[in-house]
Amino acid sequence: MERILIVDDDITFALMLRTWLSKRGFDVATASTVAAARTALSDEEFALVLSDMRLPDEDGIALLQWMSGRAIAAPVIVMTSYAEIQNAVRCMKLGARDYVSKPVNPDELLKKIREALEMPAKAMPAAKPVRKSSPKESLESHSFSYIEGRSDASRRLYEYIRLVAPTNMSVLVNGASGTGKEHVAQLIHQNSKRAGKPFVAVDCGAIPRDLAASEFFGHIKGSFTGAVSDKKGAFELADGGTLFLDEVGNLTYETQVQLLRALQERKIRPVGGNREIPVDIRLVAATNEDLEAAIARGTFRADLYHRINSFSLRVPSLRERCEDIPLFADFFLDQANRELDKHIVGFEAAAVKALAGYDWPGNLRQLKNTVMSATLLAAGEYISVGDLPREVTGATGAPGSLSLHDPVSEEEQIRRALAAAGGNKSQAAKLLGIDRKTLYNKLHHYGIE
Repeated sequence: MERILIVDDDITFALMLRTWLSKRGFDVATASTVAAARTALSDEEFALVLSDMRLPDEDGIALLQWMSGRAIAAPVIVMTSYAEIQNAVRCMKLGARDYVSKPVNPDELLKKIREALEMPAKAMPAAKPVRKSSPKESLESHSFSYIEGRSDASRRLYEYIRLVAPTNMSVLVNGASGTGKEHVAQLIHQNSKRAGKPFVAVDCGAIPRDLAASEFFGHIKGSFTGAVSDKKGAFELADGGTLFLDEVGNLTYETQVQLLRALQERKIRPVGGNREIPVDIRLVAATNEDLEAAIARGTFRADLYHRINSFSLRVPSLRERCEDIPLFADFFLDQANRELDKHIVGFEAAAVKALAGYDWPGNLRQLKNTVMSATLLAAGEYISVGDLPREVTGATGAPGSLSLHDPVSEEEQIRRALAAAGGNKSQAAKLLGIDRKTLYNKLHHYGIE
């Protein structure tokens, strides 16, 4: 029988929860203070700790820090009110397995308890790097650029990644722009048997038509105008590792034919070369298009589609995992603090509510830009609603527009517009009511990247 420790100073609630969990087969003990919890954890072994955030002597964060110092590995689920969501996020950073909001939904709590108890101690890390890696880099050497969510949609995505990563199957990653498709591709590579080999990414939408063969297969010096030296293509550079084709739906039909042949034969011939080179790559492709519709239109080859789609993953949009937004926002706040050399503690409750209620058409990329902009603008310790773009807060004014004549500096308005548009300069120009050329001039003037 698995033993659970409930830490909560609401004696009535703790007793009700203890009775309810006992009826579901758990052996339950209770503590009403952090000090009592420390004593219980020192004297006995528990499979899981369920702790309130607010306790009479200290808080849940202090308990987590103490457990970490004592190397007590029992997973912790924290209980918190909506207004204290930032503290719950801090607990997650300190090692808490999950959190639930009060008033507690019993079915949701039971599900989270069972997931925490079933999850192995050495589960796949919550976040992995997304920058390109050289073959000799270890996974631990990367900086963290994403974090796993806790919503059902996020859990399902990462469970699928865990299942497919160790195989050699070709994976097609579907998802809207800004959802983190390359991050998923990186995770697949880093948790595969090819992790120590290269990860090579190719943006299929940025390859000029006449240079596609050279980009993929390389070329020999003098094979065409501008070929001043031999060059290895993406296939050869990725040999032994993973080749990631981003926005694969943008490939021309001619390039699709060449790509299919290379994947089928596992051999490439550099442009101008007279010998074939064997290659061993695992293919991960990504798209925000409906490739089956493209096949029906005759713009994408059905045989290539089936070759790259041994296993399909769909990355959910941010609005499909809105309960993860406070967690992602706090994660991006940490990044923004480091990049901007600021020390913003967190978000005011009203700001969290605004972030969670917005639709996020630009997904994670837009949220990251928004948090970066708000961090820059914030004057106090916490980001307020006033620091967020009008698009996010739904503030009154001309719908979907920002004004350079607002009582905020022109530079700040431009940064807000870029954040609201998810970094899209054309959309930002529309929000500001200026043309694209004027926006570029102002970006150059203020040194905004």
